[in-house]
Amino acid sequence: MTATLPAPSLKGQWIDDWRPEDREFWDTTGAPIARRNLIFSITSEHIGFSVWSLWSVLVLFLGPEYGIDPAGKFLLTAVPTLVGAALRIPYSFAVARFGGRNWTVFSAALLLIPSLLAAFLIRPGVDFSTLLIIAAVAGVGGGNFASSMTNINAYYPDRLKGWALGINAGGGNLGVAAVQLVGLFVLAVFGAGNPGLVAGIYIPLIVLAALGSALYMDNLSQARNEKRGMRDAVREPHTWVMSLLYIGTFGSFIGFGFAFGQVLQVQFADVFSTPVKAAYLTFLGPLLGSLIRPVGGALADRLGGAKVTFYNFIAMAVGASIVLLAAQLRSLPLYIVGFIALFVFSGVGNGSTYKMIPAIFKRQHPHDHHEARRLSGAVIGIAGAIGAFGGVLVNLAFRQSFLTTKEADAAYLGFIAFYALCVLVTWVVYLRPAATRV
Repeated sequence: MTATLPAPSLKGQWIDDWRPEDREFWDTTGAPIARRNLIFSITSEHIGFSVWSLWSVLVLFLGPEYGIDPAGKFLLTAVPTLVGAALRIPYSFAVARFGGRNWTVFSAALLLIPSLLAAFLIRPGVDFSTLLIIAAVAGVGGGNFASSMTNINAYYPDRLKGWALGINAGGGNLGVAAVQLVGLFVLAVFGAGNPGLVAGIYIPLIVLAALGSALYMDNLSQARNEKRGMRDAVREPHTWVMSLLYIGTFGSFIGFGFAFGQVLQVQFADVFSTPVKAAYLTFLGPLLGSLIRPVGGALADRLGGAKVTFYNFIAMAVGASIVLLAAQLRSLPLYIVGFIALFVFSGVGNGSTYKMIPAIFKRQHPHDHHEARRLSGAVIGIAGAIGAFGGVLVNLAFRQSFLTTKEADAAYLGFIAFYALCVLVTWVVYLRPAATRV
């Protein structure tokens, strides 16, 4: 039996029959449909991440004529991170309420607002409060990730979720590196006096992404049957454990992605005296962290999500220790090695932690695929939101450390301690002999 695809209408294109765990259905009907939706989901999510990360680039354009100190710039990057994190929970709800395709079209089109504001309003003389508002509106791009992941989670069978969620998230995360490459291009070709061009480049791309989603994506009717998922997920202890772990992985990735360029300019001001010099390096970490994310999901499929996550947090603690040592030695090469390691391992951990979520609920509900999918979709939304708050904490940690000591060492010590906590929690809850194996 194949899926019934109603004719497109103003209410969207709905699929009523969706059985990804049925091998025959998947091989003959499901896989091509899921792949098509995955492609356009990645496209819209990628641009959403770029818009969300705009201010990691735009702060490099805010020279002395803007009158903003480093602490103010860290605040400008923390605000969109905070707004994006807060929007992830309602965005997760939206898939069940409106349909994955319908919400992707709307959320993609919504990205035009922060892009247009940034393209036309950022210039010398603009007051700081206006910049804060523009930065906050860019937070809408952060919500796209949660709705995209919740949507794609429903399309794929359990045996492929790690790969599919890793590809979806990795393609979206690449938006952080992409916008920094766009910023580097604008800085190198047009100079630091044209910040609006960075946002302007994305305006036609947003229009194309929204149109592509409208024409080629689908809604799954079964998503509407997954009511009260958030309410039930809030009562589930694993929700809060996985949220903590996701703060350590995705929170690190997005926080470092927003802060890396500023930290380089403050920590090594003699080397990175101009924004373009910092921009040559800022894209590298997010690029590698995004590309490696599907590897984390694939490793989790093969070895187990908890095991990969456990060793990955040990590696992240080592990476943060290298960064701390390099900062004290004033060694730029060692500093970059440590930071790149943090980006890479945060990417691996992003993939492995997301694979853990559906595995946990599949184990709890082995004979009820719908219940397992309903809970895992809700937990993905909650963990994604709380994990994104980790990006806020990273930027605030750097801001407070620089304000207090003029150095970032206190922030690095805090990161090391948090990764050690995540190692302990992963072992106690999921890996020790008496734990639930995931």
